[in-house]
Amino acid sequence: MATLTGIRPRALVRASGGPRYAVALAVDALGTGLLRPFLLLYGVTVLRLSAPVTGIAMTAGIVAGLVCMPAVGRWLDRGARSTVVAASMLVRVLGVALLLAAPAGHMWLFAAAALFLGVGNQAWPAAHAALVATVARGRERDTALAWAHALRNAALGIGALLATVCLAGGTTALRALAAVTSLAYLAAAVLAWSVHVHAHPAGAAPANDQGDRAAPRMSALLAANVVYVFCLNVPEIALPLVLVTQLHASPVWPAAVFVANTVLVVTLQVPVTVLMSRFSRRTVLALSGVVLAASYAGFLAATSLGHGWAVPAVAMVSVVCTIGEIIYAGSATALAPAHALGRALARFQLSTGFGLAVSPAVITALAPLGPVALWGSLAAATLLSASAVATEKDRGAQPSSHDPRRGASL
Repeated sequence: MATLTGIRPRALVRASGGPRYAVALAVDALGTGLLRPFLLLYGVTVLRLSAPVTGIAMTAGIVAGLVCMPAVGRWLDRGARSTVVAASMLVRVLGVALLLAAPAGHMWLFAAAALFLGVGNQAWPAAHAALVATVARGRERDTALAWAHALRNAALGIGALLATVCLAGGTTALRALAAVTSLAYLAAAVLAWSVHVHAHPAGAAPANDQGDRAAPRMSALLAANVVYVFCLNVPEIALPLVLVTQLHASPVWPAAVFVANTVLVVTLQVPVTVLMSRFSRRTVLALSGVVLAASYAGFLAATSLGHGWAVPAVAMVSVVCTIGEIIYAGSATALAPAHALGRALARFQLSTGFGLAVSPAVITALAPLGPVALWGSLAAATLLSASAVATEKDRGAQPSSHDPRRGASL
């Protein structure tokens, strides 16, 4: 489908579910970018809730989304694909509708809205990965997933930028953003459902192709993924915290780092994934851990420099961290044997969601203890995780990823 020097956009779109599905992805991400960064502000500013109550409601929504993942996995294993993707978007339509209906001071409607948004946000990645795994084969699906990841990051960035501009309008603007988000989710759901992608139910596969009917345990991978996922919150949480509160840099620096991260992901995700396709997925995943650990060690070294050098050094090291994130994103999706694809993806999303949920608390707890506590701990944990991923390969815990009839594993 693609080579490093000749990536064919039409082939990428086709392998990702087709043009209508690509538009659905972009519209959905645009809507998410409009609202997700400002959901806390909506609760505090529009609904007049306290910040702790708003935060608890949002956390409860994330937890509820994780609890629903086993059911999503079983639904996918019954052959549903575009229907599950559309459902994850429609659930978020309901969540935004509850936001708009909630009167000021009504905590329970906001909590219900956060719950539906959390369910949709957690269900979407697994449903999307399952759909791509159905229409693409072998390493083609890695490139297709990478392309969708880059497209989504671009649309998220545009949505967040538009929302930032609109914030000057105050409460009215936030309600308008919520309404536009709801329409975006609805349009995306209709487009996603219209592609009508289905798979044979898991039980319909021939017995000699099913292998062990139980979903693969993937213990080392799932545990490692919880640590790997911390890299996604480094540009959003760790670096702003370090740059502004510890190095006393201008807020322009973390903003510039975040923009650079987004641009690099959008431009390099597909080429790097294609380049890494010459190696096994597990090797690439272990390599990403090494790169991330090296970047954390680089942050530790950068923060020890003098005041005039520390801030630009941290910004430069952030590029290495982003490269590690790109390698990770291109190899980390759990692609299990066909009979257990949905359950495996659900477990992987559980580990991802858990890592994203706990990483802000861990980062903010370690940062006041000093650079060694923060960056040293992250580097050691990530390097240990990379070692666990590589070692599990030697134990033969997973079937080969090169037989498309079985579905690919890591």
